[in-house]
Amino acid sequence: MKNKYSIIAIAAVAFSLVSCDKFLDVMPDNRTELDTQEKIRSLLVSAYPETDYLLVSEFSSDNVDDFGPENPNTDPFIDEVYAWKDVTNTDNEDPENIWQSSYSAIAAANQAIEAITNMVGPDAEGYEPEMAEALLCRAYSHFVLVNMFSQAYTEATADQKLGVTYMSAPEQGLNPKYERESVAQIYAKIDQDLQKALPLVSDNYYTVPKYHFNQKAAYAFATRFYLYYEKPEEAVKYADACLGSAPATMLRDWRAQAKMTQDDEVLTNHFIDATLSANLLLITAYSKMGLCFTGPYSVYSKYAAGNYLATNETGIALATLLGKDNQSFFAVPMKVYQGTNHDKTTFWKLPYLFEFSDPVAQIGYYRTVYPAFTSDEVLLERAEAKLLLKQYDSAVADMNLWLSNISKTDWNLSAEEINNLLKDIPYSTALASTVKKKLNAPFLQNPSELQENLIHFCLLLKRVDTYAQGLRWFDVKRYGIEIQRRVMGSDGNPRTAGDVLKVDDERRAIQVPRKVIDAGYTPNPRN
Repeated sequence: MKNKYSIIAIAAVAFSLVSCDKFLDVMPDNRTELDTQEKIRSLLVSAYPETDYLLVSEFSSDNVDDFGPENPNTDPFIDEVYAWKDVTNTDNEDPENIWQSSYSAIAAANQAIEAITNMVGPDAEGYEPEMAEALLCRAYSHFVLVNMFSQAYTEATADQKLGVTYMSAPEQGLNPKYERESVAQIYAKIDQDLQKALPLVSDNYYTVPKYHFNQKAAYAFATRFYLYYEKPEEAVKYADACLGSAPATMLRDWRAQAKMTQDDEVLTNHFIDATLSANLLLITAYSKMGLCFTGPYSVYSKYAAGNYLATNETGIALATLLGKDNQSFFAVPMKVYQGTNHDKTTFWKLPYLFEFSDPVAQIGYYRTVYPAFTSDEVLLERAEAKLLLKQYDSAVADMNLWLSNISKTDWNLSAEEINNLLKDIPYSTALASTVKKKLNAPFLQNPSELQENLIHFCLLLKRVDTYAQGLRWFDVKRYGIEIQRRVMGSDGNPRTAGDVLKVDDERRAIQVPRKVIDAGYTPNPRN
C-alpha cells in the first residue's frame, strides 16, 4: 500500500502538539523538556483517546433497530451511522473525532517514547513502566483505528486491505509524507509494540491504576488483539495471565449489585467503579452513550435495542433458551421501557455525566466513563479462542462460569447440551429473529455442527456481556455476519425489511474523515 498523503491534514496530530505545548507551558520544542518521570507521566495522561468509538460501532451493529419515521428522536448524524453511510454530519462522536482523538493520543505516546529513549536509551532503564504505558497506548489507539476504518483482519487478505497509518515517531517537519499501510502491516506493528511493552508493564505506577494500562489491562488487550489476529493460542495464553488461577474472583459481582438500590445513577456509577476487580481499564470520553442506552432517556431512541430484539436475539432470548425468563434468569434483570416513541430493553451500564463549560449558561459536554477491558470479556474471549482450538470442554467451563456469575443460579451445561439447544434453531432473518446468524468467517472453515453451535452460543454470551460497549460490531466484522436492517411497527414487531450489510460489503470499514480525503488520503472503496 503506497498511498501517500500529508499528515498535516490529520488535525489531531497538530492539535496534540499544541495541547502538549499548553500542558507543559514551554517553548515550541517542548519534547526536549520532557526530562523527568513526573513530566512523562503527566504527558501520558493525554495518551488515551478522549472520543469513544462506542457510539458509532454500537449503532452500526445489529444491536439496534429502526423504530420508524414516526419516531422523531434522531438527527442526521445518527441516521447516517445507522444506514452505514459515509458520515458528513458532525458530532462530538463522529468518525472525524474518533480519528483525531486517536492520533492525538498516539502523538502523546510517541513524544513520551522519544523522550525516554533520548534520556536512557531504548531499553528504558529506570523508565520501564512509562515506556510500557506509552507503547500500549500507541498500540491501542492504532488497534481502534484499524478496526474502525478498515476491514477486519483476515490472514489470507490482510496484506491487500487498506489499513491506516502507523505513527511510530513524533511528526517532524512542516509537511511530511506518510503511507497508508495494509491491515497486515498495522497488525504486525501493534504486535511489535505489545511484545515490547508486556515485559515492562507495572502495577506500581499510578495512584489509580485502573485509569492506566496496568498488568491485567495489558494482558486483556493482548487477549483481544491476538483473538482478532487469528492467533487463538496466544489469546488463551494472555487470558490465562490476566485471569489467574481463580477467575471467578475477578468477575463482576452481579448478585451483589442486585442488592443495591435499583437506581440508574447508582448502578451505572457502580459499573465503572475503579475498585472493582472486573474493571481492568477505565477511559473517560465525550459521549452520549449514557443517554442512549441507560435509563428512560429518549436520545436517539428512533434507533434502539427494543424489547423484540432482547426477546429474540440478545439478553431475554438467552434466558428463554435456558428455560428461564428475564426476572428468573438474570441476577440484575434487564430494564424494560415501553411507551410512545420509546422501546428500550437494556442493562444499566455506562453513566450519563455532564461537564459544564459554562455553569451559568448551563451548557457543556456529555461525558461518560467506560471499561475498555473487563475480566468478564476476557473470560469469554478465552472461551472463544478455545472453541477455535476445538478445546470444547474447557471452553464450556468458561462459559458456565460466566453464566453462573450473571444469573441467579449456577450452571453446568455440557457441550452436547448446548449443541442440542441450538442445532434446530434456524438462522435469523430481518422479520424473524433468532439467536443464530450465519457465520462466514474465513478462519472458520467447515466447522462441525458442535463447533458451530458452541461458537454461536459464545457469541451470544459476548453480545449480552458487551451490550452498549461497542464490541458487537467487531464480532460482526470478524465473523462475516450479515446485518439485515428493518423497520419496527407500532406493536414493537418487525414491519418491513430494509438494507442488508453483506459479507463482503465495503461499508464494514467506516469511511475515513472527509477532511483527510480532501488532503489526498486514499478513501475506503465504496461500491
